[in-house]
Amino acid sequence: MARFDTSFDATSVEPTTAYELLPAGKYRAQIVESEMRVTKNGMGQFLWLMLDILEGEQKGRKIFDQLNLVNPNPTTVEIAQRTLSAICHATGRMHVSDSEELHLIPMTIQVKIRPPKNGYGESNAIAYLPPERGSTPAARPAKPAPDPAGSSLPPKMASAPWNKKG
Repeated sequence: MARFDTSFDATSVEPTTAYELLPAGKYRAQIVESEMRVTKNGMGQFLWLMLDILEGEQKGRKIFDQLNLVNPNPTTVEIAQRTLSAICHATGRMHVSDSEELHLIPMTIQVKIRPPKNGYGESNAIAYLPPERGSTPAARPAKPAPDPAGSSLPPKMASAPWNKKG
């Protein structure tokens, strides 16, 4: 038994709903979160991705993907690297050293419905599409390079209360 400190009112909180697959189709999406995670058997690592759908009836929905970049099976790694390359091409970022460099760049994805397998129900599969001819991925502002001399720091605001003496 777990006793709450106060009474919980379920009429004031929207209940969760069952997970629904994203319908098959093309979507504009962007990666909003990513991280390396250890595989269930502990023998490898995968890049976990969370994407936001940006337009249409499914706007605001989330879809997830994972790329087995560290795995004892070289074919699995090759498939993951090809998928990462597709993401790089879709976002226009050809050289990345951190998955965060792929965040918040709109791209087009193709979502398919994967049939049930290994005791799991249907699931979504994502293909990352190259930009259409004549269009380029949205440019993401580059991070400014650090200025070791500090010459680009904004001048102190003399009128700010924390800068006033005495």
